[in-house]
Amino acid sequence: MPEGSLIVGTAVSNRYAVDFSGEHAHKPIAVARPANTQECSLILEHCNAQRQPVVIQGGLTGLAGGATPQPGELAISLERLTGIEELDKIAGSMTVLAGTPLQVVQEAAAAAGFMFPLDLGARGSCTIGGNIATNAGGNQVLRFGMMRNLVLGLEAVLADGTIVSSMNKMLKNNAGYDLKHLFIGTEGTLGIVTRAVLRLFPKQPAKTTAICAVRNFDSMLELLAQLQSRLSGSLSAFEAMWASYFDYVVDHVNGLKNPFDASHPIYILIETEGQDAEADMDRFQAALEAPLESELVIDAVLAQSERERQTFWKIRDGIGEITPMLQPMLAFDVSMPVTEMQGFLSDIDAGFRSRFGSVHSLLFGHIGDNNLHIGVTTGKESDFEQLCEIVYSATGAHAGSISAEHGVGVLRKQYLHHSRNKAEIALMRRLKQALDPNQILNPSRVIAP
Repeated sequence: MPEGSLIVGTAVSNRYAVDFSGEHAHKPIAVARPANTQECSLILEHCNAQRQPVVIQGGLTGLAGGATPQPGELAISLERLTGIEELDKIAGSMTVLAGTPLQVVQEAAAAAGFMFPLDLGARGSCTIGGNIATNAGGNQVLRFGMMRNLVLGLEAVLADGTIVSSMNKMLKNNAGYDLKHLFIGTEGTLGIVTRAVLRLFPKQPAKTTAICAVRNFDSMLELLAQLQSRLSGSLSAFEAMWASYFDYVVDHVNGLKNPFDASHPIYILIETEGQDAEADMDRFQAALEAPLESELVIDAVLAQSERERQTFWKIRDGIGEITPMLQPMLAFDVSMPVTEMQGFLSDIDAGFRSRFGSVHSLLFGHIGDNNLHIGVTTGKESDFEQLCEIVYSATGAHAGSISAEHGVGVLRKQYLHHSRNKAEIALMRRLKQALDPNQILNPSRVIAP
């Protein structure tokens, strides 16, 4: 292999031992670092012939243990597989290598007058390949959809080294199976994504942002319904933060303070995107008038500058900074119909009280796209299994998903039956067996062998 493409022995650093979950760290036996699709193909061809299991690593920002090596695994890191190959202004697309950080893609799109709408707190570290493998969601799913909606085509390497190049640039292409979906959201278990064609959108320079305070969950849902009607086509974010999360972040993250004079039960970060800042602000304020007059919204603070806007988002993205302070903590990422959420929250609260008396629980989520994030700790890692059973059994009871956007990986695998029936899981196993018969690609992740 070319120089610098293989790390062995004591040169394998701890950074390759665990993803952001921090759980079950284990150094790989070595780290292969392909710089192009052909090198990745040769690595997999050799590993498949030797029955050598591999774990694929991108930015290591995942929270499901999917990129954490297990004993005896070789890590294939895509950190050298970076770069933007093409930005096609006519087609509104960008062709990138899988190890390219999300923020690099966002900035390149912006410089060309476009936007790539996928956005999440780990934007500076997470990679496009990882975003594709986990079907990442983030902060603008309400308007632009999940990562699946933003990928036009891709190239992937199968377990035996076969290169499947399906670098489609078209919005419409019904010529046979759409093979990219074998690799989007399957967490590297069916192949390694090496290149992708991403869909770009016209840049929306005018952003209007506010934080609103509401009394309860029902008020939040009514506000969402009203804003979706009044701001149709421009509403890009509707992020809920319960007081447990909001107050903890503003109290513990440097440079933040509560923009309100009093504490409130639930806060909603709302944002629209458009072309005309003045007209958009007028429309935004008009949309909030009725909810404020009816006291559906208790109070609201509008960002008056880009600095204030970024401060509001820093509160929402504060989970990354407070997570180390709360360890040992479980980070749940579930989704369900919004009509089921209040019952779900009541059920898990009752379960926590029954088993533990009390827990430290922080709640926030992308309510407009059915997603709840819950950080929970009792201070004891030994309680994790019981906490998981409470949350995931309630998720299943309320027709939800145990993973909205973070992936299943290793840490949620045993709870998959709460969200997928036997026939679905059996079909997943058949696909895995067909594409990776020797079980070398991210083995024992997502589904049991």
